[in-house]
Amino acid sequence: MQQQKTATIIGAGLVGSLWAVYLSKVGYQVSIYERRPDIRKADIVAGKSINLALSVRGWTALDRVGVGDEIRKIAIPMYGRMMHDLEGNLTYQQYGKEDQAIFSVSRGKMNATMMDIAETYGKAQIFYRHSCEGVNTETGEAMLFDEVNNVRFTAKADVVFAVDGAFSSVRYNSFQKRNRFTYSQNYIEDGYRELLLPANEDGSYKMDKNALHIWPRGRFMLIALANEDGSFTCTLFMPYENDRYSFDQLTSKEKVEEFFKEVFPDFYTMMPHVAESWEDHPLSSLAIVRCKPWHAGKVALMGDAAHATVPFYGQGMNAGFEDCRVLSELMEKHQENWPAIFEEYSRVRKPDGDALQDLSLDNYLVMRDYVADPSFILRKKIEAKFSDMYPERWMPLYSQVTFSNIRYSDAYRQGQVQNGIMDEIMALENIEQCWDSEEVMGLLYEKSAHFNF
Repeated sequence: MQQQKTATIIGAGLVGSLWAVYLSKVGYQVSIYERRPDIRKADIVAGKSINLALSVRGWTALDRVGVGDEIRKIAIPMYGRMMHDLEGNLTYQQYGKEDQAIFSVSRGKMNATMMDIAETYGKAQIFYRHSCEGVNTETGEAMLFDEVNNVRFTAKADVVFAVDGAFSSVRYNSFQKRNRFTYSQNYIEDGYRELLLPANEDGSYKMDKNALHIWPRGRFMLIALANEDGSFTCTLFMPYENDRYSFDQLTSKEKVEEFFKEVFPDFYTMMPHVAESWEDHPLSSLAIVRCKPWHAGKVALMGDAAHATVPFYGQGMNAGFEDCRVLSELMEKHQENWPAIFEEYSRVRKPDGDALQDLSLDNYLVMRDYVADPSFILRKKIEAKFSDMYPERWMPLYSQVTFSNIRYSDAYRQGQVQNGIMDEIMALENIEQCWDSEEVMGLLYEKSAHFNF
């Protein structure tokens, strides 16, 4: 009789829960150990609560194991960005083709749904308030602490997956002490703070729910994503200190109100009690984690534990879900030969993790500084027109990242080449008048000959 295959997952977050379904489908008995209480029963927020944006990569990974429709029930499509200027004027930019959308999902609701999916579809057993103090990478034994019963014990499995977030205890205790393990953690200068814009009294939305709202203000910005109940989760990204506008200056309710009145007047009109919501949410930091290799012996890092990034491309969860799809494909390719799977996973996936981090940092500048710039808007119009005419020759970088499964590293490289081409196009004389001319489209056709999307 064939022996039961076993897997241990550390972390019952979004990626760990989905990976449990993948493993269960190919016959693994899965045990998940989670440090926090069950968020479905306790009145707590699911850690960071910036709303999540699901795009093609995420849907591909969810649909591959048949759970996408469960998530579609709680997702709101956003077809473009709505920019709010200082006077409250609105400018809309479509994300991709007419029917292409990214989807807003509440992190707490998504996390709870993914745990349900892990238990029902993945037949996983989730042990809450169990922290992992390290893993023996050679034997697959996890050293665990049951906080409820105050008991330490070990759990052994054929393979172990550390999906325990940016500040992964497995990575810290079992990887960072290994010879030749490379690791860096960098905080960006900006932090973020959340606000909840409530629904109208009748439960309706105060703004278009099918757009991602941005108030770009150069060195800082506010964004808002719709929730199912008519509210919006809003996030202010801004320097911690040493800037004309920075968090260290907003030390009282009065200063918060003055700040919003001055720089986000239309938002303040919708939410005059902004200072109250401000005090309900802590100021949080943003970090990028880079490390390699992503595996050691019987253990692999996944999701934020391997490649935590900043949220400005809305790809953190999508990248983690893509880890699941890629690992699953490698399991098929190598017929569950784990040393071969892990070696290729580390080698192939690491450049994509790095590229996503670079893309995310670049996109912060786009959202904060450029989206309201007439030259940037024209640039995007030219790209969209040419892409409609010759889709095989040109896919805008945003679409490569958001509406395809093209590797992040390929998208990043292709995007840099496209940037150079577009710099030349934008330098043409009278481009504002002749942007959609045959001459401009012909020049783009010539310069994009080596692309094949």
